[in-house]
Amino acid sequence: MTTTGIAITGSGAATPSVLLDNNQLSQLVETSDEWISSRTGIRQRRLATTEVTLSHMAASACENAIAMAGLQPTDIDLIILATSTPDDLFGSASQIQAKIGATRAVAFDLTAACSGFVFGLVTASQFIRNGVYKNVLLVGADILSRWVDWSDRRTCILFGDGAGAVVLQGSDRDNLLGFELKSDGSLNSSLNLAFQPEAKALTPQITIGQGKYLPITMNGQDIYRFAVKKVPEVVEKALFHSGLTAADVDWLILHQANQRILDAVAQRLKIPPHKVISNLANYGNTSAASIPLALDEVVRSGKIQSGDIIATAGFGAGLTWGSAIFKWGK
Repeated sequence: MTTTGIAITGSGAATPSVLLDNNQLSQLVETSDEWISSRTGIRQRRLATTEVTLSHMAASACENAIAMAGLQPTDIDLIILATSTPDDLFGSASQIQAKIGATRAVAFDLTAACSGFVFGLVTASQFIRNGVYKNVLLVGADILSRWVDWSDRRTCILFGDGAGAVVLQGSDRDNLLGFELKSDGSLNSSLNLAFQPEAKALTPQITIGQGKYLPITMNGQDIYRFAVKKVPEVVEKALFHSGLTAADVDWLILHQANQRILDAVAQRLKIPPHKVISNLANYGNTSAASIPLALDEVVRSGKIQSGDIIATAGFGAGLTWGSAIFKWGK
């Protein structure tokens, strides 16, 4: 088994066509465009209709990433789907594998909520570094509109639907420069999409819990305080592992949760605003999709060039958070 390096050679994205802006949202709950945009930076979000499945949206993002990398679906060895909202609770990665015709690939789901893409990036890299697989497809996708309480103005203003993907390939040079992953289950209650069991008696002696999942609940103040404190720390640790400092970073791509969080983290890291990538105004919080969705936009616009150093960080439910530092391209 040979150890090899990693190159991130392709990106892709897909979002639903239906758009819900803040003015339309203000017809559902008592809010306004000024209130939402001033506090979150979000102006609109994309929403999946009943006909849109997560696997279909993710497959489109994957096909775009594979094409940019110059590969065929049959070249892919492994597919990792980072999601909290699969079409099937047993997992949706295999459905993506079938849809794109990646007949040689093994596929599995990974759940780390809004940190899912960063956790997936680190997981995918281990298979390549160990020489087990050569071409890995990582896709972050979520349809959070399925699980939002649309009468709760604290949460319904935040979330949108989308998918983003990258291709990682074995390389002579290792472009994943460093990473740091963290979890703290003691803070789990700050952000939940929880199962609520209801007692069902099978026999006089045996009762089990059956039920359903409840809509998303969140303590926004807890998450804000957590993010502005922990995210700069984890980025600094990942940079330390990379042998770099914040001054070496060309682009900062954080999980697109709230513009205030993006600004506060960048300020603490002393990374200037022109290096901070933000597209949450158009998409809202798309959970595991948010980092690759933002990455693909700036790659396709020509803003990010091969060899640029990108610092990413995800943070969210679990609570989980993590950072990965990588060079874009071969």
